[in-house]
Amino acid sequence: MKKHIVFTLTCLMALAFTVAPALAADSSKGAGNAEIFGLLTLIPPLLAIILAFISKNVVLSLFAGVFSGCFMLDLKGFDVYSAVIDGFLRLSSEILYSLADTWNAGIVLQVLAIGGLIALVSKMGGAQAIAEALSKWARTPRSSQFATWVMGLFIFFDDYANSLTVGPIMRPVTDKMRISREKLAFIIDATAAPIAGIALISTWVAYEVGLIRDGYQAIGVEANAYGIFVETIPYRFYNIFILAFIIFTIWMMREFGPMRKAELRARREGKVLADNATPMAAEESSSLKPADHVVPSVWSAILPIGTLIVTAFLGFYFNGYNAIDDPALLATIDASPLSFTAMRECFGASDASVVLFQAALIAALVAIIMAVVKKVMPVKDAIETFVTGVKSMNITAVILLLAWSLSGVMKELGTAIYLVSVLSDALPPFLLPTIIFILGSIISFATGTSYGTMGILMPLAIPLSFALNPDPNFVVLNVGSVLTGAIFGDHCSPISDTTILSSMGSACDHIDHVRTQLFYAVTVALVAIFAGYIPAGLGMPIYLTLPAGFIITALIVRFVGQPVDA
Repeated sequence: MKKHIVFTLTCLMALAFTVAPALAADSSKGAGNAEIFGLLTLIPPLLAIILAFISKNVVLSLFAGVFSGCFMLDLKGFDVYSAVIDGFLRLSSEILYSLADTWNAGIVLQVLAIGGLIALVSKMGGAQAIAEALSKWARTPRSSQFATWVMGLFIFFDDYANSLTVGPIMRPVTDKMRISREKLAFIIDATAAPIAGIALISTWVAYEVGLIRDGYQAIGVEANAYGIFVETIPYRFYNIFILAFIIFTIWMMREFGPMRKAELRARREGKVLADNATPMAAEESSSLKPADHVVPSVWSAILPIGTLIVTAFLGFYFNGYNAIDDPALLATIDASPLSFTAMRECFGASDASVVLFQAALIAALVAIIMAVVKKVMPVKDAIETFVTGVKSMNITAVILLLAWSLSGVMKELGTAIYLVSVLSDALPPFLLPTIIFILGSIISFATGTSYGTMGILMPLAIPLSFALNPDPNFVVLNVGSVLTGAIFGDHCSPISDTTILSSMGSACDHIDHVRTQLFYAVTVALVAIFAGYIPAGLGMPIYLTLPAGFIITALIVRFVGQPVDA
C-alpha cells in the first residue's frame, strides 16, 4: 500500500511540472490556481494526512504537506532547484505570517499560558486534590467518563478552552480508573467544537451568524440571522448525535473498533497509552509534583481555574462590547447590559483568542500569588514552574503553526474551491442537505478548518437551496448542514487545531487519538445522514428525525459495541 501511495504522489508531482508555468502569472489567487492545478491541489493535504498515519510523526507530516504546496507554487517549468529554494523561503514566510496573525498568536500564547497555569496548579497540589476529590465520586470507569462529559458541556463557550482545561483536570482521575487516553481525548474533542458550535452564546456565534446574514442578503431575503441560527440547532444532527453517542458508550460500557482495543489494553494491562505512543504533552515530571510539606487543597485548583473561566466570560463581554461600532446596538446593550441579547452580541463580537490568553495570564498570576502566600514556593520557583509548564507546550505550538501554514498554502492553491467545483453538481433537492454535509466534511477534513469551510460553503448553499426550494425550512436545513459538516470534518481531521489541542489536553498520542476517534465519528456521521439529513430533506419533521437518530445510535452501541472487561 505504501508503494502505491508513493507512486501516486510521485506521478502527481511529476504532472505538476507541466502546469506550473501558467501559475507564475497568478500565483496568489486561489480560484485561478484551482483551475490550473485541478486535482493536484489535493497533494498538500493528502500528503500530510497519509504521511501522518504512516510515520506517526505529525510535525514531519505537516512540514512535508506545507513544503509540497510551496514547491508547487514556486515551480516554473523544470527548474526544480529554484523551486526547492524558493519553496523553503515561502514555507518560512507562511509560518511567520501564521504567527503574525493576531488570532493565531493569541491561540499560541493561550496554549503556552495555560500550560504554565496547569504546571503551577500541579505544583501546588491542586490537580492532585481535584483528582482525589473526584475519585470519591468517580469511583468507576463509568462515573469518571461521565464526569468528563459533564465538565466538557460546562465549558461550552469556547472549544479551545474546553480542550485545554478538561483534559489536565480529568486525566489523573481517568488514569486511575484505567480509562485509555484515546477515550479521554475522544470525550474531550466531542464536547469541544460540537457543543461550542450549537451553544446560544459562544465565541462561534458571531462568525456563524455573520455568514448566515450575508447569505440571506445575497438572495434578497430580510431575516433575523440569529433567529435562523437558533432554528438550525435541531438540524445539527452530527453535533447532537455525537454527544448522545458518548453517553450511550458510557452507560452501556461498550466500545467497538480501535477504541475497544485501546480500552481493553487500559483495563486489562493498566496501560492508558500504547507501548509505542508519543503523548502530545509531556507527562508530569518530578519537578511538578508537590513538595512533601504541601497539603493538597482543591482550592489550589478551583481558584486559578475559576479565575480563568470567570475572567474569560468578563473578557468576552467587554472585549466584544468595545468591538461593536453600531450605535443602535450599543444603545440596546446599555439599556439592558445583562440581557440575553447583550450577552449574545458582546460574546459574538469578541476576539476569543486574545481574551483567552489574557484570562490564562491573569489566572497564572493568581496561581503564583497563591503559591507565594501559602508558602508552597518562593516567587523565583513559582516563575520557574510557570516557565516549565510553558516549555511542555512548545511542541503543540509548533504543530499549530504548521497546521495554519498548511491551511494558508491550500487557500493559495485553491484546494477548497476545487473540491466545491467538482462535488457540487446538480442534484435532487432532497439530497442537497446530505451533499452539502458531505462536501463540508470533505473540505474541513482536508483543510483542518471548520471556519474556512463555513466561509466557503455558506455563500453557495443558501442561494442554491433557495433556488431549488424556496421553503424557509428547507433553506434553514441546508444552513444547518453547512455548519454541521464543517464541524464533523474538522472534528476528525488530524491537521485540525481542535483535534491537536484535544490530544495535547489529554496527553494522548495524536495519531492514536485520530485513528480511534475517526471510527466513531464516521459512524455517527452516517447516522446523521440516514436518520437526519435524508429524511429531513424528504420533509420528515424534526420530532421524528431526532428520536430516530437517538434510537439508532443507541442500537449501534448496544449491538455493534462489545463489553469492555474490567
